[in-house]
Amino acid sequence: MKESTENNFILNREKMHNLARKRVEEISREFADGFEFLEDYPKSVTFFGASQFKEDNKYYESARTLASRLVKELGYSIISGGGPGIMEAANRGACEAGGDSLGLLIRLPEEQPINKYITGSFSSYYFFVRKVLLSFSSEAFIFYPGGFGTLDEFFEIMTLIQTKKITNHIPFICVGSEYWNKLKEFMEHEMLTRGTITKENLELFHIIDSHDEIIEMILKNSLK
Repeated sequence: MKESTENNFILNREKMHNLARKRVEEISREFADGFEFLEDYPKSVTFFGASQFKEDNKYYESARTLASRLVKELGYSIISGGGPGIMEAANRGACEAGGDSLGLLIRLPEEQPINKYITGSFSSYYFFVRKVLLSFSSEAFIFYPGGFGTLDEFFEIMTLIQTKKITNHIPFICVGSEYWNKLKEFMEHEMLTRGTITKENLELFHIIDSHDEIIEMILKNSLK
């Protein structure tokens, strides 16, 4: 009985190692394919925000207009998660301006809603691969108001900048001051006062509603 148990343990460990090795190979291949896809679009801006906003929403219209201007005036490709809401608005603006409108998609058991304004796309099985690709090659991050997913991406990229895994020269811009100022107030009143962040950390992102100022900031950064 003891020998049988030990044999089962060895087999289970071997099965686990084989599964882990296969998973690592899949992840490595997915990263390589994703990076290869992005190589064709060296100048890009990534948009984040709620998937629930419709075209009559002011943030939707803002993202659509801003993406269009980034294509026309700076020649940037526009990247989003490829879904509805702010993602659709950004892709729509880029597509209507005749630019590269890219979607970094996720494969789900139930089909992901994909907006119709994408001119090029890459699908990931792993969420963390998709998140890395969304931030990998962008020369600016544009955040609009959103829910848990948007804030997850916001704080993850903030942490990467804070820890210098991403250069702090990349513009990190939040559009919708009435939304983001409240989050910044929380950081000031609850985090800064308790010493969990520094005053310099609050300067890692910029709350800007003016499209002219956003474009000027991105242009200045591209010239460095």
